[in-house]
Amino acid sequence: MLKEYRICMPMTVEEYHIGQLYMIARHSSEQSDGGEGVEVIENNAYTDPLCGPGQFTEKRIHLSGKLPPWIRSYIPRFIYLTEKAWNYYPYTETEYTCSIIPRFNIKIRTRYENNNGSSENCLNIKEEELKQRIVDHVDILTDPVDERHYKKEEDLSAFKSKKTGRGPLKQGWRDCSDIIMCSYKLVDVSFQVFGLQTKIEEFAQRAIRSILLVGHRQAFAWIDDWYGMTIQDVRDYECGMQKETNEKIRSAQQSAGIGSAEPDNLKKEEDEEETEDKDPSISKRKELLKKENSSSSLGTNSNSPVTPEKTSYLSTWFKWS
Repeated sequence: MLKEYRICMPMTVEEYHIGQLYMIARHSSEQSDGGEGVEVIENNAYTDPLCGPGQFTEKRIHLSGKLPPWIRSYIPRFIYLTEKAWNYYPYTETEYTCSIIPRFNIKIRTRYENNNGSSENCLNIKEEELKQRIVDHVDILTDPVDERHYKKEEDLSAFKSKKTGRGPLKQGWRDCSDIIMCSYKLVDVSFQVFGLQTKIEEFAQRAIRSILLVGHRQAFAWIDDWYGMTIQDVRDYECGMQKETNEKIRSAQQSAGIGSAEPDNLKKEEDEEETEDKDPSISKRKELLKKENSSSSLGTNSNSPVTPEKTSYLSTWFKWS
């Protein structure tokens, strides 16, 4: 499913470079609690032969508890997305993959321009993609925000920047603003699993749109906190917030008894499955053992949304289907 989101902002592309970095670092910290949130694995300067100098980041987005119940019923307790991003501002590329579902991925191409979203093919995509693309204009003023994310101080119909004098935003602001830029984000979501493809892809697009709306609203609502910063200032801030966020997530995971041990367990399960393929007798013995354990544990796990049998079956199905 291919969608192009166009999000206008009352600032220039140069200003948004600072605001975006500040917003992502602060937003990631605010959303990280209870062992879930954004863990930064790598954040280093990177040079591409074609795009030139930029920044490469790799993050783990721990989100098991943030998923709706109907998705949690299909997956194991421990799940995270890996985000890899190549930032050659004003152009960026981002990829997301899932820790347990190899047939799920998201690719985002972004370009920033000083206009009100009027460029029809800002990302220079091919004719084939243009035919599939759905354009969605996201309005940071009028689009409804989930009540869980609404904050009075981030209401752009009332917010006025003390440092820049910009705001509050009025109806139709995108057509009459003197200072305006647009984020063009082409989002390609792919989930190649029969029976769930459309539902998962639509859910992912809705989630991405919601995140983009909240994040861009915050980038403007927080302008007095970052306006005037240099790139070095915001990189220093970013580094400090990343250390704080990583420590918060790892400490909570250790307290809950999850973390590094669970990926190892997932790897162990994969190795065992490969062994079973070579020796069917092992698979039969394990199946008998599983049935015995299942019978003996009936009624002891009634509060869990996923039974052990369901988790094992679906993790295998996602891996090989």
